[in-house]
Amino acid sequence: MTAVNKESRSSARTPGSDSRGASVIVNVVDVLRCFTTERPEVGVTDIAAEVGLHKSSVSRILATLEQERIVERDQETRKFRLGLGLIAITGPLLANLNVRRVAYPVLNDLCERSGETAVLNIWDGGESVSVEQIPSKRNVKHTSVMGSRYATGLSATVQMFLAHETRDQALELIDSGAISLPVQTDTGEYLKRLQSAREAGFAINYGETSQDEVGVAAPVFDHRGQLVACVMIAAPYYRVSTEVLQDLTRQTMRAAAEVSVRLGHLPGT
Repeated sequence: MTAVNKESRSSARTPGSDSRGASVIVNVVDVLRCFTTERPEVGVTDIAAEVGLHKSSVSRILATLEQERIVERDQETRKFRLGLGLIAITGPLLANLNVRRVAYPVLNDLCERSGETAVLNIWDGGESVSVEQIPSKRNVKHTSVMGSRYATGLSATVQMFLAHETRDQALELIDSGAISLPVQTDTGEYLKRLQSAREAGFAINYGETSQDEVGVAAPVFDHRGQLVACVMIAAPYYRVSTEVLQDLTRQTMRAAAEVSVRLGHLPGT
């Protein structure tokens, strides 16, 4: 660690520059940064010298991290290394990064075949987030800014994600206002629509959130059978007849299934 880094981190701990809670978090992060690929195991004394903390403080931090399995101690050397508990924390992020990489060539092919914009969305607990997009090559097309978030209940991807939540979780999101629906929407009928979408393996927004746009979404599953993303086609409404909609739905489902297989999902499980 350079002198500049030590100075900047030391200044972060000075009274008044941050709350005590924030300083504790900084200390924990500093300790975790001591573990590298070149040096996977580190002792308390070395960590204390590197981060500028007393050994007793480092020991307390490591004891807490060990309880949570974020670090583990080698019984022979008494040194620490990163533990499997980190996987539970980083798992959702790693899965999302992996699905984006795996989905890219499939999205590109979907865009070429359909002539429409192909999109990959993930679920952020109460919002559908766009993480990849291959825009249509046509002059008139539907695209969105990367990172766009959707919480409209009639959005195709929101329907698909909600369809895979429990009934209670879906109701909580709706009742709290986190998911917005038209005022005249009957909640019971909407939940039936979600169930139908789950059973059919696709969800459609046929000009319901915007009279100019059609969206078709299908679920992507990982090797554990967990829903990790949705593949979607976005197209201008005027270009999508009933027959075209059926074809786009088939193509979207096929693409989502291909991404799922590439993630290790076994069809039928």
